[in-house]
Amino acid sequence: MKRLLLFLTLPMLACGGSGLAAPTITPLSPTGAVSAPQTESQSETPTSPPTLAPTINASQFPDPNNFAWVPVVDGLNRPVDLQSAFDGSGRLFIIEKYGVIRIFKDGQLMPQPFLNIEDRVDDGSNEMGLLGLAFHPDYEQNGYFYVNYTGDGGNTRISRFQAVGDSADPNSEQVLMVVDQPFPNHNGGAVVFGPDGYLYLGLGDGGAAGDPFKNGQNTGALLGKILRIDVNNGVPYAVPADNPFGNEVWAYGLRNPWRMSFDRDTGDLWIGDVGQNKYEEIDYLPAGSAGGANFGWSIMEASYGYDGTSQPGMFLPAAEYSHDFGCSVTGGYVYRGSMPEWNGVYLYGDYCTGTVWGLILSNGQWQSQVMFETDLLITSFGVDEAGELYLVSDNGSAYILARK
Repeated sequence: MKRLLLFLTLPMLACGGSGLAAPTITPLSPTGAVSAPQTESQSETPTSPPTLAPTINASQFPDPNNFAWVPVVDGLNRPVDLQSAFDGSGRLFIIEKYGVIRIFKDGQLMPQPFLNIEDRVDDGSNEMGLLGLAFHPDYEQNGYFYVNYTGDGGNTRISRFQAVGDSADPNSEQVLMVVDQPFPNHNGGAVVFGPDGYLYLGLGDGGAAGDPFKNGQNTGALLGKILRIDVNNGVPYAVPADNPFGNEVWAYGLRNPWRMSFDRDTGDLWIGDVGQNKYEEIDYLPAGSAGGANFGWSIMEASYGYDGTSQPGMFLPAAEYSHDFGCSVTGGYVYRGSMPEWNGVYLYGDYCTGTVWGLILSNGQWQSQVMFETDLLITSFGVDEAGELYLVSDNGSAYILARK
């Protein structure tokens, strides 16, 4: 089904449900800056990544028996993302993989789509389709939002559209970026605005198995990366002057960053990176980190050697689990809603098993614990304007975390 981007179709999946304690992050200096063409400016490769000092409130896990995932909407067609425009309207926007964005408003799913681009979305393979959505920080004024989808030839397109009210104009598309995809899997999909106002994009390594073109460690390639671009300047965008390699690349060494998020309170960055055939991982960068973080793929799979062994300059995961416990990680969010027990807990899940873990920093060590066994195919998480957390399932439904 739609494990889509996350659901690696080669030796990259598994199933299960119990959290493993993650190795302590050891941030060392990234290595090997490679300049790329079409740059606006270039800064030197960072030599000393910031000290790990997350400002997470939770010091212990809440009792999950007091909470449940309550369904709020069903009847969706392979939903893969849920986002708020943070425009005061209370609307939730839900991506359906084949090329439609739906609006959930006033407790019901609106019959007319917000956007329909089925005519240009290629969803011919499981990890292809309309994959990610982010609203411009000034959406109330300009109506701009950004999507990641696979178009002609299965290549990744990052595009801007414009909307008025509950309707977006499909003819308003401005294509910002087209990235060639050598294979139909590992397309990534995350689209997120950071607290710095720049747009961050998660792109996979290009597919097949084992990163055959070694894109993950090539800082001159856009695949296997977190990209960072300035959509408020330049045509069609500008490369921020402090990007570490003079191109769009912000962080590298990623296999398939399907979902990532910034903590709305702290600005910390969380990345769910889908693994190869043994391990899934959650990566973390504290707010204020310089660019150039190397998360290790394909030298490493999580904290284990794949093409080699751990090297100076690589950031180990904040959390990981083996394929004894799942097959494909779905990155989530730090909870910042109305239930104080959950405040500061990062929640993430697994597509195959429906397991949801919580992750906190306790006594200087990352602690990951199983919170829920849902039996859902978890494609994404989302948050609303109030910071409440939602779970999106490939079974066609969305759920909210609520007190029993």
